[in-house]
Amino acid sequence: MFNFISVKVKCPICGKSLMDKEKLIDNDESVKLNIRFNNQEDTIYLSSIYSSYNYFCETEIPNEEIVEFICPHCKNNLEDQIKCTECSAPMVRLFLIEGGKIKFCSRADCKKHSVEFEEISSALRYAYENFKYGNIDPSEKNIKIKKIIKEKQKEDKDKEVIKSGTFLRCFCPSCNKSLIEDDMIKFKIQKHDGKFGYLMISPYLNIFSHKSTIRLSEYATVKDIQCPSCEKSLMEKSKKCDKCGSKIAKVSVAAMSRMVDFYICSKKGCTWHGLSDKDLTNIILEDSEEW
Repeated sequence: MFNFISVKVKCPICGKSLMDKEKLIDNDESVKLNIRFNNQEDTIYLSSIYSSYNYFCETEIPNEEIVEFICPHCKNNLEDQIKCTECSAPMVRLFLIEGGKIKFCSRADCKKHSVEFEEISSALRYAYENFKYGNIDPSEKNIKIKKIIKEKQKEDKDKEVIKSGTFLRCFCPSCNKSLIEDDMIKFKIQKHDGKFGYLMISPYLNIFSHKSTIRLSEYATVKDIQCPSCEKSLMEKSKKCDKCGSKIAKVSVAAMSRMVDFYICSKKGCTWHGLSDKDLTNIILEDSEEW
């Protein structure tokens, strides 16, 4: 029920907010904490999206390392008395600003976590008011989109609008095979250290949920994005991301009974996507940067 809701937390000791609006993880404000392990100290930014395990930290945390999580305000250790039922490491406890608490395991790569509300009415209200992913608020966004569409229709009467939430039928531009697998767009990716893995992203326009078989650090770029069938590179050499300047990949998307070029950024955390200049004369992406 609570997958992909954005949780807002505070320190259980001093009561101060732990949310950071400057460092975005999963396109939403992050949870800022200090950490300590093996005589090393650093700051970590955790995703506030429940069920997401993405984070950003300058120091690399070894697999299975037990980490101390510390409040950046009162400097207290946030370790809970309860141990993880999966690996026996200490759990870390944070309080939800809306009431309740969230716990997660202090061992790197252990995915044990839980959220507890003070009462069921709080849980239901929280879910309805905060159910979103990637800062997509359906009620506010739909009002904005309808207003924009109405204004643009006056000058773009002949253009097709691909609406937010539209399922994008994606194909490899080299072998023409579908990139859709289990309702996700599947890519073969290569990190800069040479390691290969698979990245699965949502095929729905402006929905940014994703998962991968290898760890990708937040804000890091990948070396290559390939078709999982023919293993040809999808990287576009002549264009770069309009938002962050990183390399982009090109896939083919079925629109207006024909195939169009669709571009995505290779940098994790960047939500830019777009069409070619040629296709923009006939097609508009709803809530696109051009608007």
